[in-house]
Amino acid sequence: MPVTIAETTIKGEPQLEAFLVRPDRDTVDAPAMVLCHGFPSAQRPGVPSRSYEQFAERVAEEQGWVVLAVSLRGCGQSAGQFSMLGWLEDVARSIERLREEGSRRIWLVGSTTGGSLAIMAASRDPEIRGVAVMAPRADFDDWATDPRRFLQHCRNVGVVDLDDYPASLNQWAKELRQHRAIDSMQQLGSRPFLILHGMNDRQVPHDDARQLAALHPSPELRLVAGADHRIRHDPRAMAVLMGWLERQGTETRN
Repeated sequence: MPVTIAETTIKGEPQLEAFLVRPDRDTVDAPAMVLCHGFPSAQRPGVPSRSYEQFAERVAEEQGWVVLAVSLRGCGQSAGQFSMLGWLEDVARSIERLREEGSRRIWLVGSTTGGSLAIMAASRDPEIRGVAVMAPRADFDDWATDPRRFLQHCRNVGVVDLDDYPASLNQWAKELRQHRAIDSMQQLGSRPFLILHGMNDRQVPHDDARQLAALHPSPELRLVAGADHRIRHDPRAMAVLMGWLERQGTETRN
């Protein structure tokens, strides 16, 4: 299926860069997705990468979805400085952008920190149809334990580039403790929920996935043997995700 691809922006403060892919057909009732990237690392600063755009193109081409891959504040060409509440606001603005495009059936898909954001954002928005996450963190308590060290990491990977930011380190760190995926599971209710996690993930233990799944009435938990933190590059995990998306897009139309 041919697709239409557009670099776009999400207006507001800060202005966000995004990548919007539409199937080349009537999209009035097409399923739609906000794709949330993970946190940059020293090895992979400046996320999202081209692989996110390629995944967006694949979902639109093979399954007829509308996909918005957003660069959260401080990442890619998006303006602004990282904060947990700020990133949650960015996901909410991305959802609204899809609604402005005419999308009414919206799912959230996220990798690593983006997966945690997807859970939290869906818990705040009851109209989100379902959530699929890859290697999500149950919480950010380790980041909040030593906020000065974590802030320096944020500077090193480029999501904070102002010397006088944040205005209050305590408040900035408080957001890391207050906004946790594991505390949002009850509000997710019984909406479709897929978790993919690598058994060899050394950055986020797969016990986080088990904890999250335990709080959902009917989760689809897939622990992938031999897969590490970058599970979105594992073809087995992607096959499971694509199958889940196909079921969502065809079964949920009300």
